[in-house]
Amino acid sequence: MILSQFINIYFKTLRLDKNFFNNKNNFGEAAIYFAISIILINSLISIIPNSAFLDFMGSYFGLGKVQGPSIKMVVFTSFIGWIIKTIYVHVVGVIIFPSKNTNCNFRKSLILVAFVQTPLILNILIFDKSFLFLILITYIWYNICLIVGINIIYNYKNIFKSTLIALAPIIILFIYIVSNFAGNSVTLS
Repeated sequence: MILSQFINIYFKTLRLDKNFFNNKNNFGEAAIYFAISIILINSLISIIPNSAFLDFMGSYFGLGKVQGPSIKMVVFTSFIGWIIKTIYVHVVGVIIFPSKNTNCNFRKSLILVAFVQTPLILNILIFDKSFLFLILITYIWYNICLIVGINIIYNYKNIFKSTLIALAPIIILFIYIVSNFAGNSVTLS
């Protein structure tokens, strides 16, 4: 029963099922435990593409074997990242830019941010540096899940506001990087 619910959460969020986010039972008592499990599983799976990336960077820059972080640090930073992302999404989506129908507590936002990370389980396929491009696909899928989830949970009427909330940190980082490269004329070789 519990395993079937867990698998159901994965498949329905991977399919971007809007009914899943509308169903209040999916955000009930046990949902926080499923959310914690998703974060834990995805953090452990993230070790696989991280190792492939470190191998690629070590060989590309001639650094040799690059030691990755310990499992404790990977899990710890995943949980801290989950909480920080939830605080950002909740403050911006519920407190700063709510719609007239937005009625969401922090716990529901915490569960939402964990549930939309289900596409990141596909990072298990990235075991070699030749598959590193799949990180982009899973990350785009994660962002699409986050946009759909924010739009439904916060009761927004259009997708623009939820897209802006989900993608603003990436856009700001991109602008910052471009402005630094444009101003410093740094060459990468």
